[in-house]
Amino acid sequence: MNGSAEATRTRPLQISPGDLEAAHLDELIMEIEQRSLYYYQEKNKSLRARYTYGTIFLIINLCAWFIRDYAQKALALLPYVSSCGPEGSRCFHTLGVLRVSLGCFIFYFVMFLSTWNTMKLHEAQNSWHSDNWIFKFFLLVIVMVASFFIPQLYIQIYGEIARVGAGIFLGLQLVSVIEFITWWNNYWMPQNQSKQSCSFGLVMSIVFYIGSVCGIAVMYYFYGASTACGLNIFFISWTVILLIVMMVISLHSKVKNRGLLSSGIMASYIVFLCWSAIRSEPSHTKCNAHTQNSHTDWTTILSFLIAIGAIVMATFSTGIDSESFRFEFRKDEAKEEDDIPYSYGFFHLVFSLGAMYFAMLFISWNLSHSTEK
Repeated sequence: MNGSAEATRTRPLQISPGDLEAAHLDELIMEIEQRSLYYYQEKNKSLRARYTYGTIFLIINLCAWFIRDYAQKALALLPYVSSCGPEGSRCFHTLGVLRVSLGCFIFYFVMFLSTWNTMKLHEAQNSWHSDNWIFKFFLLVIVMVASFFIPQLYIQIYGEIARVGAGIFLGLQLVSVIEFITWWNNYWMPQNQSKQSCSFGLVMSIVFYIGSVCGIAVMYYFYGASTACGLNIFFISWTVILLIVMMVISLHSKVKNRGLLSSGIMASYIVFLCWSAIRSEPSHTKCNAHTQNSHTDWTTILSFLIAIGAIVMATFSTGIDSESFRFEFRKDEAKEEDDIPYSYGFFHLVFSLGAMYFAMLFISWNLSHSTEK
């Protein structure tokens, strides 16, 4: 008995190969689940970061408006900064907007340089893009303050560069708008058209075309009432011609997914671009009847808030739409689990160009005159 018990104690524990494979498989499954959870959390974090950057951009827009119109009375320290000149005249109004825009541009351009080659969620640039908000807050404050110590000459040079950057931003925004219009048209006017989708598409087409016609009438009334306003009448009339050409082409039988919805949305966008260009005309000219009555009412304030929101949304939507600017063979590539959800570098590049764009809108694309409230 003692011998058999001793043999039992000394006998080695035998584990079958099937048990080893099962244990290894369980470990592998657990590792895959943990990795998937990590990627899921990182993607959500980067998606939430977009709204933080958009909020920062909105706040900077409001700061630029404050510096332009009210900072001369509220900020008594700026006149003592040598780069601001006598009574701080070089840090308010037009030059003040350009300084705020330059600080915003530097911040987002630094973010672009530090994240442009990010591809995977486990890379350090992904954490830099989605985290470290305290450090990025101090970086933003430093570049915004430093922009007010830059000499006027360099601010003027930046203003000239900002004109080009704002034009590039409009081009990128146009591509993004076309991509969105195509998606929306395919969504509401698919090949297997149902009555509900067709009815909604028809209603939205009518709404957009009515809005475009009303916008044309308003522009003729405010900016082309006199025959002396030949340039304004020329641009408005060409806008009308473009609207008619788009409507005719969109109804042609050879056009894929033909219909008035896509052309109606694009018509509204073109009317908006024409209006934003014409209203940049100096307020003292005879052709700008809208600004001759320079009283501030609720419609002016509402228009300003809508314009601010439009700038932020246009920059935000273009920044996350990097897929529209890839070649077709790149679009068809399947995404892996650890790929970033959108291009961080392109996102920040669009915001840096958007900083130039809002500066041009706030100063009416004119670097040589003081802006009005």
